[in-house]
Amino acid sequence: MVQSAAKDVDGYLAEVPDERRDALAELRQLCRQELKGFTELMAYGMPAYERDGVAEIAFASQKQHISFYLMRSDVREAFAERLAGQDMGKGCLRFRRPQAIDFGLVQDLLRATAARPGPVC
Repeated sequence: MVQSAAKDVDGYLAEVPDERRDALAELRQLCRQELKGFTELMAYGMPAYERDGVAEIAFASQKQHISFYLMRSDVREAFAERLAGQDMGKGCLRFRRPQAIDFGLVQDLLRATAARPGPVC
């Protein structure tokens, strides 16, 4: 899937491939659970979570992988050791298979993001 034209996250999840839907729904559930005070919306064709009008977290079903966007450079730096073995882009974790998602790591990243505002890339 490239950028989605879905109006909301429910619509987005309805159009992702079946084999990825449960994993993406779990990412959404973790975001909603951990990111208290954030607004869930669609931005750049993917689900995103913003605080005070600034997106700090997003996720997407890409052609070759599932991406988890962590736009907070301070959180990435604080978790550098745990992120070292991960497939990373500039601001995202990439998981080639839904089964490869480390939901414990994602939850810890979300908690650190929610703890306080910080710089986004």
